[in-house]
This record gives sequence, C-alpha cells and structure tokens, in this order.
Amino acid sequence: MRILLALIIFSLIIVIHELGHFLLAKRGGIRVNEFSLGMGPRILSKQIGETRYSLKLLPFGGSCMMEGEDGTECALIPEDSFAAKSVWTRISVVAAGPVFNFILAFILSLIVIGSIGYDAPVVVALTEDFPAEEAGMQPGDRIVKMNDTRIHVYREVNMYVQMNQGKTVELTYERNGERYTVTLEPKQAENGMYYLGLRGSGVRMKGNILKTIGYSAYEVKYWISTTIKSLGMLFGGRVGADDISGPVGIVNAIGDTYESSREDGVFYVWLNMLYISILLTANLGVMNLLPLPALDGGRLVFLILEAVRGKGIDPEKEGMVHFVGLMVLMALMVFVMFNDFRNILM
Repeated sequence: MRILLALIIFSLIIVIHELGHFLLAKRGGIRVNEFSLGMGPRILSKQIGETRYSLKLLPFGGSCMMEGEDGTECALIPEDSFAAKSVWTRISVVAAGPVFNFILAFILSLIVIGSIGYDAPVVVALTEDFPAEEAGMQPGDRIVKMNDTRIHVYREVNMYVQMNQGKTVELTYERNGERYTVTLEPKQAENGMYYLGLRGSGVRMKGNILKTIGYSAYEVKYWISTTIKSLGMLFGGRVGADDISGPVGIVNAIGDTYESSREDGVFYVWLNMLYISILLTANLGVMNLLPLPALDGGRLVFLILEAVRGKGIDPEKEGMVHFVGLMVLMALMVFVMFNDFRNILM
C-alpha cells in the first residue's frame, strides 16, 4: 500500500509540474512533441494532434519534450520551436513547472485547512524553569513575532527555535487584545538542544473563507521557507548525510504515516496524504528553482543572462553545462538512494 500511495502522490506532483511547462508552451505557440509520465521505455502511448502522450516504465520523473528545446544550432529554426520564441516566452515556459507546484500546494492547503483549520500560534503550556515561564508568559498567549519574523502558525515557532539554536529571541505575544514583548535567552536541555519552554501544538482554529485562503497561503509560504532554510543548513554543514531523504526514504515515510493514521479512519489518512503532498510539491518547486545546471533554475539563469545581454549563450556550451549538471544530479540521486536504504536497514 505504501508503494501505491507514493506512486499516486509522486505522479500527481510530477504531472502538475510538467503540465505547467505544457500549458505555457502551448500558449506560447511551441510545439510539444511528447508529454510523458515516468522515465525509460514507453508502456502506453497515444498520438493526439502534434503531441504524443506516454506512460513510461520507471515511475519517477516525467517530461514535456518541446521542439527545439535542446538548443542545438541549425540553419533553419522552425517557427513553432522553443528556440524560435522570445526570451520572455521561454522564461515563462521554464518557470511554469515550479509555479504550478506552488499552485498545487495552495489548492491542497485549501482542502486541508478548510477541513481541520490551521495550527494557531497559541501557547498551550509552559515548561517549568524555562525562559518563557520566567518571563511571565501564560497559556493562551498568541505569539505574533520572533525578532523580525512574523508568526502565523505554531510550526513557525518550533522552526525558528530549531534554526536559531541558542540565539536570544525578542518575542512579541498578544493577550486579551494587548501586545507584550519579552527577551528570551534559550535554555539548554539534557539532550543538548536549546528551548524557550513553549508548547503549543494541537490547537487548530477554523475561520471564514478569507481566513482559509490566507492561512493556505501561509501554509505554502511555511514549506517554501522551511525548504530554503533546510538547504541553508545543509550547505552550512549543520545537516549531515543521514538527514537527507530521497524517493526511497519518502516512500517509507508515506507508509509510516499511512500506518499511524489508519486507525483514525479514512478521513485522516486522506488528510495526512494531502499534507505530505503539500510538503513534497512545495519542496519540488523550490528544488527546481535552484540555479543548478539541468534544473529549471539553471535554465532560467541562462535565459535571464540572454535577456540582460540581448543575445543567447552558445547552445553547445549551454548544452554541455546542463549535461555535466545532469550527470552530477544522477550521481547525487544514487548516493541519496543508497543513504535511504542504509537508514532504513540500520
């Protein structure tokens, strides 16, 4: 069951990503030769108009193959090719994939928050002899700001403390319509981590349609921000290889979530799968925008340079850069999958 659920979630996210490229390509008058889900040899395939729609053997990835996308030079460039279109049209096509991932995350967030509400940044309890209690905070206080960071959901509190271990926090909270500001010096617990002594998970609030829309946007913002900060921790050496998960680790996490929520009924299984999908699609959107060769972000770098310079980079040189980047990404994928298996078996 965990594999089936993972395939459904991965397929949804990838199809939406490639659909973004597909729709903007069609809108820009670019010929799409093939739209496929999966990689490797075709299992099913059907030609409709100028486009072949395919389901491929390996259930990872997908593609929207456009005419002239490889950028190779030729004497006559077809009018309906990717290379023949304006730089701004090409930028919109490349950026559409990640943007559609964020749109999917927002739509799924609307379903989740519309069903069970949002996790309000309200203090439920305080840990004795920790900074928050000593500063006079009480259960029911609503946290609105930590240093320069606005707080909308309680997970942002936990994330802020985790990302800023040991750093002093100027925290603003609201009580009975009045706002108060306290300065908290995190205290180190027995496990070596620093805490403020706040507990607030479990409180969920539902609002009108405008609040649901607003907090759905905050939900997407939270996962985008978390992904970016996690990447910063990775490149800064604050996250080790054991903390990185790839497809195998994600499948395992989906299975564990399914097993733990199955006792609560189909409704909560459904919500938890949607929640994982929000995390993954937002993550994919951010990762694809990284300015790395072979990713959408890498392609955008070349297109933005073209827009600034007024002329494109040599197609052969750009193709070589993307090829090298693809090889590096493939090697990284192999490493991550090996790491996933090692973590599962240990």
